[in-house]
Amino acid sequence: MTVTPTNLDDPCNCLALRRAARYLTATYDKALSPVGLRATQFTILRQLSAHGAMTITRLADMISMDRTTMATNLKPLAREQLVTIAPSATDRRARIVTITPDGLTRIDAALPLWRGAQVRFEEKFGADEAARLRASLGAVLDTGFQPWAE
Repeated sequence: MTVTPTNLDDPCNCLALRRAARYLTATYDKALSPVGLRATQFTILRQLSAHGAMTITRLADMISMDRTTMATNLKPLAREQLVTIAPSATDRRARIVTITPDGLTRIDAALPLWRGAQVRFEEKFGADEAARLRASLGAVLDTGFQPWAE
């Protein structure tokens, strides 16, 4: 039995957001490639450099990612010794992620490349429009959905 969609022209918020996200992610990945980072890795290292060591769960929450995906994203960073992952001293079930000196060096090298991508995007899209976009996307996180709730 074949199911036919009722109207393929119906707008899909998820598709529009995912298309734009893939497009921008590829742009940032390309900009960061000279230092061997992808956009998600840059974000992780940047959060750790700004906020210090934290649990995998807290880090995942900070960047709106489920814990399992965060753990998967941390593995190459740990292999490259840009982060360490160790059991918590207070809760053996929790894992603490810490940026290493090599991770700090890598994020310092990546920041000018990231800033360049930011500037290029805002030149093409408009600085005011980019600020409105970030505000709108931030509001999406306040819609009340709980995608990772058990």
